[in-house]
Amino acid sequence: MNTANKLTILRIIIVPFFMFFLMLDPSRPAYVITALVLFSAASLTDTLDGYIARHCNMITNFGKFMDPLADKMLTTAAFLGLMSFGRASAWAVMLILTREFIVAGIRLVAAGSGKVIAASVWGKMKTVFQMVAIIAAIIMLLPICPQETAELITNILVWLSAAVTVISGADYVIKNADLLKGAN
Repeated sequence: MNTANKLTILRIIIVPFFMFFLMLDPSRPAYVITALVLFSAASLTDTLDGYIARHCNMITNFGKFMDPLADKMLTTAAFLGLMSFGRASAWAVMLILTREFIVAGIRLVAAGSGKVIAASVWGKMKTVFQMVAIIAAIIMLLPICPQETAELITNILVWLSAAVTVISGADYVIKNADLLKGAN
């Protein structure tokens, strides 16, 4: 197991701890800050493992498969937590999750054909938009501005990340349409 893959596994391990602190009591700044630090650290492992894999020639099929899965686990936990606080629209979260299920399905079809599909530029942009929106949304849980303003900013960011997510999903489906045509 190489360093890049270990960082991916670390990101997966961080997810339940992040979720625990996010959901513990959002009115207590210490818990929110702990959740923010855990989410930010996990997000950094995503950037770092990709950098290490590409620059140290450590790209593996495990990494191509598990890295996007780790991202989905982390962002899904965050969006569900935000939704439970009324800080993310259920419709936006549903669009995001639908894209993730469609892409996961295509990846399964590809794997059945012996292919592993790496993330595209749109997929990477989607991840960046989601992670930035989530970090800002977690910060907005802190008492730094009026609640109405925090909710508005958070919802705008979540919807913006949902839009990029839908675009990246459409790009993914179009680029991999041949896999769907050949699937029985």
